[in-house]
Amino acid sequence: MDTFEDYLTHIENDDHRNKLRELFQWILSEFPELNTRIAWNEPMFTHHGTFILGISTAKKHLAVSPEVACLNKFLPAIQKIGYSHTNNIFRIKWTEQINYTLLKDMITFNLQDKADYTKFWR
Repeated sequence: MDTFEDYLTHIENDDHRNKLRELFQWILSEFPELNTRIAWNEPMFTHHGTFILGISTAKKHLAVSPEVACLNKFLPAIQKIGYSHTNNIFRIKWTEQINYTLLKDMITFNLQDKADYTKFWR
């Protein structure tokens, strides 16, 4: 979590900062095997040197980047929940609840699917 503290200090809105801090803490408590890093000004979670999940922020939302293969697998769930998305990310508005079940499923999928990956990206 220390890796992300400096990133969090640059988020001016207290509610947004607290929501992100809670999200980061939840991910690390559920998946203590994950490593944290900042790359391309984005908090990222990695495992054995490969990308698992990235989080970025915007004025009206936070964006979750699980890579395209994972996003496509969970696209029906993302749409059912009502999150907007592009080909690479899905957005959670600051006013929306975070669906932790979806995130847990996505992280688990990426950990299993990328277990033997030796590169950062798919």
